[in-house]
Amino acid sequence: MYIIIVGCGRLGSYLANNLSKKEQQVVIADKYAYSFNKLSEHFDGFKVEGNATEMSVLESMKASDADVFIAVTENDNINLMLAQIAQKHFAIKKVIARVNHPERMSVFSVFGIDTICPTNIAGEKLLSSLDL
Repeated sequence: MYIIIVGCGRLGSYLANNLSKKEQQVVIADKYAYSFNKLSEHFDGFKVEGNATEMSVLESMKASDADVFIAVTENDNINLMLAQIAQKHFAIKKVIARVNHPERMSVFSVFGIDTICPTNIAGEKLLSSLDL
């Protein structure tokens, strides 16, 4: 499977490392070269330094060939924009976006974008551990 990840922070690098371990084709992009230091020495995908909101960067990543597109930057607005571009312009079938602020999840759902909200996941896990 050909997977594009935008954002090489803690979550993006975690995904890239694990998907690479599972022998998936992974391309990860980040604006800052130092972000790639979070990748494992065993990561065998491609790294693209650049602003993925620029079409030329997405085209260099061969976004039109991707099976999955994952936007996990720290900025909800950028994740929403990237997810929409992946869906509409590149017709990528599986698009997932990180939502940092739970109150914004409804905006993403209006556009039919699958989301993951670390705040909600952590909160639910903590609440369930209280056995109330």
